[in-house]
Amino acid sequence: MTCAELEILLCDYVDGTLHGEARTALESHLSGCANCTQLAEDVGGVTAFIGRAAEVNPPAELMTRILHYAPSGRRARAEERTSSSPSWVKRLFGGFVQNVLQPRYVMGMAMTILSFSMLARFAHIDPRQLRPADLDPVKVWQGIDDRSHRVWDRTMKYYDNLRLVIEIQSRLKEWTDPDAGAAPAAGTRTSNQPGASE
Repeated sequence: MTCAELEILLCDYVDGTLHGEARTALESHLSGCANCTQLAEDVGGVTAFIGRAAEVNPPAELMTRILHYAPSGRRARAEERTSSSPSWVKRLFGGFVQNVLQPRYVMGMAMTILSFSMLARFAHIDPRQLRPADLDPVKVWQGIDDRSHRVWDRTMKYYDNLRLVIEIQSRLKEWTDPDAGAAPAAGTRTSNQPGASE
């Protein structure tokens, strides 16, 4: 027996399924070949290591995934038919339609439409009343600029009218303005006011 033949039969020998003449020939080769003996010991060690590993239960959804991705009888036959003779659409357009309908192209088109609709909504362009003049870039930019300024003005008006902001601004003015700090308290009279000499 040669080393190449031993490598073919080695797994059966380690598993204990090799019997008869083949087993005796393999054992006689192992007794005379140091390289094959080392290989057999390594394979036996690996097999023993794998035997000590704990059994792992497959996930519950594994069978569902296998059934979903494995081609069923009808689907496999349909795929065989379509692969052998191309459809009239494929013959007419040369596969262009099939390439365009891939998910990446469809999602790209959907995102483009969504982006344009968001810009139109922000610029107050009603798509039902859209005219070619409304697609003028200058007009679109003016609408966006006008809308952004209106939003900024509303935000600043709301911020300026907050009671907390008014209180903080008045306190900061009192602390930073020296004349405001020396102002008399309400209800007290100074010598300049009439009736102060009394």
